[in-house]
Parts: sequence; structure tokens; C-alpha cells
Amino acid sequence: MPKKKRKKSRFHHLNKVDRDEVEILLKKGYTQKEIAETLGVNASTISRERKRKRKNGVYKADSAQHKANVKRSNSKYCGMKIERNPKVKRYIIKQLKKKRSPDEIAGRMKLEKITPRISTNAIYKWIYSSYGQAYCKYLCTKRYKNRKRKPKTKREMIPNRISLEKRPQNGEHAEGDLFVSPIKTGVQRSGAIICLPTSKLLIGRMIENKKPDTMVQAVKEIILEAKFDDLTLDNGLENRYHEQFGIDTYFADAYSPWQKPHVENSIGLLRRWFIPKGTNLNDVSEEYLQTQINVINHKFRKSLGYRSAFEVSLQQKFIQKIPALRRV
Repeated sequence: MPKKKRKKSRFHHLNKVDRDEVEILLKKGYTQKEIAETLGVNASTISRERKRKRKNGVYKADSAQHKANVKRSNSKYCGMKIERNPKVKRYIIKQLKKKRSPDEIAGRMKLEKITPRISTNAIYKWIYSSYGQAYCKYLCTKRYKNRKRKPKTKREMIPNRISLEKRPQNGEHAEGDLFVSPIKTGVQRSGAIICLPTSKLLIGRMIENKKPDTMVQAVKEIILEAKFDDLTLDNGLENRYHEQFGIDTYFADAYSPWQKPHVENSIGLLRRWFIPKGTNLNDVSEEYLQTQINVINHKFRKSLGYRSAFEVSLQQKFIQKIPALRRV
């Protein structure tokens, strides 16, 4: 006799145990209806199972389970949601051709209440799949596959690092940073720049490499030229020996360039006018750098009442040594 009847549910997939039971009951001569009532499914489920999952005309549980697994694995594929909705697909292609990013497209579809709802990630998955490869050329990056993220390397910490939050409120808080050659060139020669926020005065040195010892020497030379109370830096390992600078140092948070905006803007100005990004700094001499810094320090700035950084620094007695900051 079959087992006690199960309570019928609306729908559920048959599993390996169910299929074993179907095979046994069929061999014993039970009808489809009786088997369905035993398993708690509709009789049509057993009918479809017998028709689709046969081997040599006979129902076998192992063969049926294998076919079910294959069908289940192929039931979903990358980009399926877009491929099954031609109207949505046409809309996305049209927007891609207008140089819209997937994020723009997904956000606009939400704003315009276009259904079904498609997320940014779903659009990227479709584009990088075999169905959307032809439209990768419309992406800003022109990539044809998702970029793999490199595992983060363990970063060496700066000893005795003092957070920017502990910096005193009063005083002249100078800001320091480096500008470097393109990574692909392998050139270590860099420019060390310090900016005084109150006067916008810019002081710098070319350094042969980014070793901590080299940075210590450069900062010590710069300190002789200008007067300030402390120095704010980023977390580059060139600042590892900050305790040897001869001045109080504080560090901005990781990936937070806005916490030292004056030196970032000054380097941007230097890049825009004289040393564009991509320049091999082996070709930039110390004399050339000092000449261009001198030009910037003598520009009339609206933020300084159309006075130059040099004039304001002289007035506020920030300048301690004149040679590198001579008048033009």
C-alpha cells in the first residue's frame, strides 16, 4: 500500500526522494492519480514527469533527476530579464547609443516608472554577456568584460601617526603632498610641495625618489624658507619618518584629499599651467620647477584681494628665506 496521503500544496518541485517513490509506485502498478495523491501534487505533475523524464520508454528516477537538474541550471542566464523584454531592451540600447551610462539608464527607468524594473548591475551583466557584447563600445570605459578587483595588499602603517582631528584650531596649518610621474614609466622622481593656506604660498623641491629619508631632507629644506606651525600630510609611506621633519605633523584620513584642499588645488594649478599629468618628471629640472612656482606665487588672486601670495606672505612674515621666492 502507498504511504499516508500528503496534504496537497499549491506547487512544489519534485526532488530525488519523490522521484524514487514515483518509480517504485509505477512498478507496483499504481495509477497517476493515486501517486499524485500520495505525493500531494496534481495528477498532471506526475503525467508530465512520466512523459519528459523517461529512459528507453521506462521511467527511471536517476535519469529523471539528472534531466531536472540540467533543465533547472539552464532556466536562468545572464541578461535574461532584459532579453525576455524586447521593449526594455530597445530602450536600453537607444540610451546606450546616446552615451548614457548604465547607472543613468537604470535611474531614468525608475523615474519614468518603466517596468520591469532593471538595476544598474543587471544592465552591466547583460552588456558583458554574449547578448550585449555588441554594445560595450558605447560604454565610457570601452571594456568588454568586468574588471577583476585585485586583492588589497597589507599596507604598512605610519608609526605614531596623529590624526587631523587632534590638530590645534589656531595657527598656520601648512599642507604637503607629492606629484609624481605616471606609474607605467616606473620613474621615482617626484615633486614635494607644501602650501600655506592663509597666503596660498607655494614651496617645493624635486626629489629623486619617494624614500622616507629623501622626503625628510626635502621637508627640512622647505621649513627653512617659510614659517608655519604644523604640517598636514596624507598617508603615503614617504612620510614614514615624519618625526624627523622637525615640526608637528598631522595626517588626513585615508582617501580624503578634501582634508588638505589648498595643496591639492595648488598642485592642480601647477599641473594645468606648466607640468601636465603624464609628464615624465625626469625631464623636469629643479630650476624649471622653482621658476614656475615663482610665477604662481606672483599671480594676483581674487581670494587674496588681488594681491599675490608673495606679497601676503611678506606682509604676514611667513617668508624666512628669499632666494627661491625672489620677485619677478
